[in-house]
Amino acid sequence: MTFIFNEIQKLTTYHFELLLEADPSQQIVEDYTTRGVVFEVLQAQQLVGIVVLLPTRPETIEIVNIAVHPNFQNQGIGQEIIKFSIQTAKDKQYHTLEIGTGSTSLAQLYLYQKMNFRITGVDRDFFLRHYPEEIIENGLILKDMIRLQQDL
Repeated sequence: MTFIFNEIQKLTTYHFELLLEADPSQQIVEDYTTRGVVFEVLQAQQLVGIVVLLPTRPETIEIVNIAVHPNFQNQGIGQEIIKFSIQTAKDKQYHTLEIGTGSTSLAQLYLYQKMNFRITGVDRDFFLRHYPEEIIENGLILKDMIRLQQDL
């Protein structure tokens, strides 16, 4: 499979819909997409994924959103997006790549650890503090964010 990663300046409705698959708050998505760098992922000229990278400290950048279109999940696209993110961070001279995900996001936690991210902490009640609506994932109320990082 060949993927094309394009940095985008102006988000379309399709981009927003895909970002909202991974983060249900339009306000939060709008905030970090204006501060970060957004890449769309195309396969055969079709939007299959998206990733947002946000510098957080002088030598640290974070994947604040990573989403694969539901029709293309479980095909290794998430891994390719993470590989691209790692290489992009290295190319820009960052030393640490971070990512956070919900404590109920079991598939994502597996993927990130498979891609050599290590758990560094838990932000207790993050989703209760930052999201007005309750989020249910895998039959559980999402409360905590698991923080992971990879040294580059």
